[in-house]
Amino acid sequence: MPNKSPTTMLSEEHKNILKVIDSLISEVNNLESSNKINKEFFEKAIGFIRGYADKFHHAKEEDLLFVELCKDTVQMHCNPTHQMRHEHDIGRGFVKAMESGLKENNKQKLIENARSYAELLREHIFKEDNILYPMADEALSKAAKELMLKKFNDINKKISKNKTSYLSFVKKLQK
Repeated sequence: MPNKSPTTMLSEEHKNILKVIDSLISEVNNLESSNKINKEFFEKAIGFIRGYADKFHHAKEEDLLFVELCKDTVQMHCNPTHQMRHEHDIGRGFVKAMESGLKENNKQKLIENARSYAELLREHIFKEDNILYPMADEALSKAAKELMLKKFNDINKKISKNKTSYLSFVKKLQK
């Protein structure tokens, strides 16, 4: 990991999130043609989204990258971090509604919110990987990137046990 940039690390995390989103949509497609909700899958997917995508990944973006990009010393022709943060909040709402649909055994609510979450996140990740992160790579100083990378690695170490569990879930989905 020594030569990795903060945005590269975040993009790699996106790949895991997208794998879960693909499985989420596959499960939603199965659910549309049956009446049986795979509660175990949806509980694990929601747990992954809340733990890995939100508390682990989005926290790095919101608490470190976005804060750095909003400093007066950082020059960008526009700053999309407010929109990215807004989309994180919208995603949290879809996840909350998915969980509610699951608890209520409301198939339609679960399907609608899972699809909405997946669509939002696919577009969101595309924007971050292809617009925000290249802008950040250009705008941030080498020192800022190095400090951010150190903080990212510290976060990775602190949650390594949970991260291993989340990545194990992703790996199982690929079988």
